[in-house]
Amino acid sequence: QLTTPPVNTQALCILASVAGDTLTRHLCKILVALLGALSDTAGTPEYDEALSHCQGVVLAVTDEAGVTTIVDELLQHSKGSNLGVAQAAVALLLAFCSNTRADYSDYVPQLLRGLIHLFTHKDEEILKTSWLALNAVTKSLDAADQRSLVADVRQAVKFAASDLKGDDLMPGFCLPKGIQPILPIFREAVLNGEPELKEAASNGLTEVIRLTSSEALKPSVVHVTGPLIRILGDRFAWNVKVAVLDTLALLLAKTGVMLKPFLPQLQTTFVKAVHDPHRGVRLRAGAALAHLITIHTKPDPLFTELHNAVKVADDTSIRDTMIQALRCVVEPAGNKMSDGVRRGLVTTLVGLLTHDDDSTRLCAAGALGVLLPWLPADELHTLLTQHVLEDNCNSDWTIRHGRSAALFSALKAAPAKLLDVAQPDEISSTLLSYLSSDRLALVENAMSGVSFFITYQLISGGSVPMSLLQPFAKLINHNSNEVKQGMCQACQYAAESLAAANGSLLPIDVARPLIPMLINGTREKNQVVRSSAEMALIALLQLKEGDQGIQVMLSALEGGGRESLNDVINKCLRRATYIPVTPAEIDPTLLT
Repeated sequence: QLTTPPVNTQALCILASVAGDTLTRHLCKILVALLGALSDTAGTPEYDEALSHCQGVVLAVTDEAGVTTIVDELLQHSKGSNLGVAQAAVALLLAFCSNTRADYSDYVPQLLRGLIHLFTHKDEEILKTSWLALNAVTKSLDAADQRSLVADVRQAVKFAASDLKGDDLMPGFCLPKGIQPILPIFREAVLNGEPELKEAASNGLTEVIRLTSSEALKPSVVHVTGPLIRILGDRFAWNVKVAVLDTLALLLAKTGVMLKPFLPQLQTTFVKAVHDPHRGVRLRAGAALAHLITIHTKPDPLFTELHNAVKVADDTSIRDTMIQALRCVVEPAGNKMSDGVRRGLVTTLVGLLTHDDDSTRLCAAGALGVLLPWLPADELHTLLTQHVLEDNCNSDWTIRHGRSAALFSALKAAPAKLLDVAQPDEISSTLLSYLSSDRLALVENAMSGVSFFITYQLISGGSVPMSLLQPFAKLINHNSNEVKQGMCQACQYAAESLAAANGSLLPIDVARPLIPMLINGTREKNQVVRSSAEMALIALLQLKEGDQGIQVMLSALEGGGRESLNDVINKCLRRATYIPVTPAEIDPTLLT
């Protein structure tokens, strides 16, 4: 009778206080009635009194079976489609987690999953109440419990994030102090967990920061940064350092200026990591420095320190990662370099274009490329004419290798500045000269150059010389599978870049010579070449966006070509899983 609407919440509350364990037998029915009553009184003067009575019933439950019912039922109703009932369920969960005398420690993983999942909700009230409930749960944990729950929290965050519809951020984490309820769990694991747990907690922090707005991260910056810097100062395995550097790099990218108080410690820590014996740590440290340099007001000493490290490095792997670290800081902040430091760096990098090691030549070319946009006009003109556009077929191949890499790096990083100095036909004939080389390394550099050149010309409204396009398309018949694959990736990159820039397809006059060659590529014996040709065609046709691109390209082809393309689309392309080109596939100067 008591659970029949209109529900007398006061009577139920008084009864619950003396009913003992017998209450549990009827708890499911009682909870449904309470949630209905709370939902009905929402927004009325009676709500607060009803809420107080309902809380009294929930807090009267202390036996294990009753706790199980409360957690299961309230989490279930919090996910329902009835907003009023869901709000009521979360309100009662908050009361239970904050004030119960019962031991609910066995239910913490389940509560974490349910409450973090509610962080994806669109309703402001549910977000705020579930945040308070999660805060109550995590405050009840001791240090050992916190460390044991890292995996549960990460799993809960992943599960919740998979439900976000295209949004990168999780609404609950973007509340003021958004991530603070779960921060103590990660912090404790980072500071006092075993090395594997430190790594897992750092990766978990990265996953959470990625889903949080810069504004919501503000109150947590100090709590996160301090422990992470401390870990990097100790002698932990490379995988722990890599995880921590990833977290700090993302935190810098998101919060930038807020980390200025930590700038001296971060710089010392990152520069130390750039000299680490492990390559992965060195690369991550370079990436982290790229974010740190943007909040630096006097970065010359940092540029100089990295420059000197490049000059004194004997080991190829260490030298190359140092050059990449330099590239990382020059790209966003080359304008902060003083004239003397910049000129010294240009001299060193130009010298390294003719180094004995192939990889060092490539890395130097990549670093030189990102320096070009920051050079004054006279220095830029001299550098481009003497070291980038200059090509002599009779020169040693290593000299041509360095210059061809510098050319495609310039076409990637500063195409407009390059075209101020040279005509498109001049650039085209230099690329053709490299494309016809019998040295694979030169051909590969030239293919990257063609891709960046075509991309820039199309996006900026320029024209693509047919004299370049046709010999490039014929590379699908090259005797090297690496060249065939490179040609496909270059086409895919150009198509992807144009689509990302303005949503358009490759112009018909550019696509027409490429499509038949890519169709031939899908018939190659080599699996990697076949797959690369398929990816390039999917990008050219924008197949994943619908059939509109197919119609445009089919109408541009002659009878035989049209049949062949239709055949490939229906047999392979519709079933293929699309994989975009990675930056390092199209730019071999990037270390990964």
